[in-house]
Amino acid sequence: MQIVYHELEPIYDSRSNVLILGTMPSPKSRTLGFYYSHPQNRLWKVMSDVFQEPIPESGEEKKLFLHNHNIAMWDVLKSCSIRGADDSTIMNPEPNDMNLILSVAEIRTIFTTGRKATELYQKLCYPITGRESIYLPSTSPANCRNYTYDSLVEAYRVIKQALG
Repeated sequence: MQIVYHELEPIYDSRSNVLILGTMPSPKSRTLGFYYSHPQNRLWKVMSDVFQEPIPESGEEKKLFLHNHNIAMWDVLKSCSIRGADDSTIMNPEPNDMNLILSVAEIRTIFTTGRKATELYQKLCYPITGRESIYLPSTSPANCRNYTYDSLVEAYRVIKQALG
C-alpha cells in the first residue's frame, strides 16, 4: 500500500455540462500526466466511437476533445492509500472538492466510472453536493471480462444523450 495524492488538474470550463469522475488516476496515468492514459484503458477509444471522431492521442488532444464536447473530467479522490491501480484496496479516502467545478460550470449530469468511484462519490461527495451521479462501467483493462468493447460504447452513449 502507498499513499497517493491526486496531482492531475481537473479539466473543465464554464461551458462544461457533463462531469466524468473516476476514482484516482492509475500509476500509468500519473506518470503520463493525463486521465485514462494506460494504453489498454478503453475510455478514449470508447469516447471517440460515441462521438464519431478520431481517437485523441496526446494530452492536449484529449483536453481539446473534452472542451469541444462540454465535458469536464476529474476524480472523486484527492488522496488515498492504494495498492497499484486496484480500487478494491483503497483505504483512507479523502475526496476532492467538487464545488471547484460545480461553482463555475453548468454541470447538468455527473457520471462516475466504475463501482468504486460510484460508491465513493455517494459516500463522500453526494452529502456535500446533493447531486446524484450516474454509474458507468469501468473502461479499465481489469474490467474486460465483465464488459465487451461494444457494451462499453453502448453504455457510454448516455454521455452524448446528456449533452443533448
